[in-house]
Amino acid sequence: MRRLRVAALVLGAAAAGLAGCTPSAGGLAGGAPDSTVSTPPSTPESTATPPGRSSAPEAEGPSACPTGGGGGGGSSKVSYADPSGRSGGTGEAGGSGARAVAPAGGTRVESAAEAASAARAAPWKDRPAVTLCFDIPADRRVVRGTESVTFTPDRRTCEVVFRAWPNKPETARAGNRLDVTAVAVDGQMTTPKVEAAGAPPGSPGTLIRIPLQSCLTAGKKVQVELAFTLTVGADTPERVGFSSGDRTIWLATAYPLLAWQRGKGWVTDPAVDLFGETTTSEEFRLDQLDVVVPKGDDVLGTGQELGVVPSSRAGSVVHQFRANAVRDVAITAGRLDVVERVADGVRVHVGAAPGSVAPAGEWADATASAVKELSAYLGPFPYDDLWVTIAPDVPSGIELPGAIQFGNVRPSGYPELVPHEVAHMWFYGLVGNDQARNPWMDESFAEYAEVLVDGTAERSLRAQIPTRVRDRVGESMQWYASLRNPDLYAVGVYRQGGAMLHRARQAVGPATFDRLLRGYIDSNAHRIATPNDVARAFASQPRVIEILRQYGALPR
Repeated sequence: MRRLRVAALVLGAAAAGLAGCTPSAGGLAGGAPDSTVSTPPSTPESTATPPGRSSAPEAEGPSACPTGGGGGGGSSKVSYADPSGRSGGTGEAGGSGARAVAPAGGTRVESAAEAASAARAAPWKDRPAVTLCFDIPADRRVVRGTESVTFTPDRRTCEVVFRAWPNKPETARAGNRLDVTAVAVDGQMTTPKVEAAGAPPGSPGTLIRIPLQSCLTAGKKVQVELAFTLTVGADTPERVGFSSGDRTIWLATAYPLLAWQRGKGWVTDPAVDLFGETTTSEEFRLDQLDVVVPKGDDVLGTGQELGVVPSSRAGSVVHQFRANAVRDVAITAGRLDVVERVADGVRVHVGAAPGSVAPAGEWADATASAVKELSAYLGPFPYDDLWVTIAPDVPSGIELPGAIQFGNVRPSGYPELVPHEVAHMWFYGLVGNDQARNPWMDESFAEYAEVLVDGTAERSLRAQIPTRVRDRVGESMQWYASLRNPDLYAVGVYRQGGAMLHRARQAVGPATFDRLLRGYIDSNAHRIATPNDVARAFASQPRVIEILRQYGALPR
């Protein structure tokens, strides 16, 4: 993430609606009365409460999310895309369908995935399989959705844990909330336990624990299906929100996110009251993403765009996507100007509302340029598609795997913004990390890469760091939040962390550092890396390890 204020520093489903919006098991339709999850009290833990007790707004009428299609054998309300992988379709009138793509810097020869380094690690073979549906109404206020997750743990577990990140403090205070309204495990309705885990009073919890009737051993599959409602705040300066002016809606991490980490188990740390990402998630295979919108809306998604098909509700259509390996999902809908480019085999899609400060084409050119420049240093771009939203109220750049949300500014006015967020496609997207405990592992590396392509390394090395955060690069977001000054987080992790890595590169020489950094990326691709993995990647260069310890990124 790059907050524009930071950039300046661096530069100097309610129960009635479930019948139409259920995963393939069908058990969520007309679920048991105690299956509704609502707002927890001020105590740190709560369980499900009866219907009618939730303060979440209710949407009108049945949801148009199609049933079935998730591998569970249910009957579908729409005709799903050819699983062999068509690149687009016109579908019903009013959707965007397949779009013409203009090359940037040459014709497209092969996809980014096809060009990936032979040495790069492959995705986890037993990664979860996810299907998602979002039903977005014209007024944008209450989105209903369904999710199906097939999960195979690599160690024993007696529960399945999801995170509801729209309920974290920064997002919840802006009027957003995620309510899980029903849950089924292997087709049997069950009642989850919701814990506040950092959510502010009056908001549903961020931690959703789903008990299992019998514990799972490593390698045994379970299917969890959920129905949820997402209340969306107007004009939100965060990753979830909609514009009260042009009705653009942007949703990122706006669904229950599986919180598993291989070799460790469930990640249950409380949400941090600090502007920034705190998610930790293994990659999953996004088998199907359905986005139901009114006809005429453009939709930006995650992964490969499959096309547009009719909806079960008159006046709506379903945009469909899928992705092979992503940690999260982002979507945007609205009446958008959509421009596309191809850079090094990557399809760059940019959507901006008419009248935005800078046209979509300007953002597309800047993003395509950053893809090319960064790929030369970091190796092949991790995704075949990059979806970029210019969100009217986002005061920052916010990264998602294969997607970015940018604030409504002119990219030339903040030249560090685009390369920073594009760099996150390697650092956080491809090579994951625990963003709350080790924020430097994505933010410092993204800052490093941004400075590298901007040619401002010498200025970065001269940066003055306040005493309170000097040599504290490796501290957690919770530690930085305790300072009660978000600018210190920006200086301590971003500016100082980027300078640390450039000092290390200077110490051992660009060729050696660049080679070892690419080795780190390739070795830790598609997994959640730790500071020990960084140390292991640079172990042949004691001077690098010494510098990282001096700055506090690695234990002394």
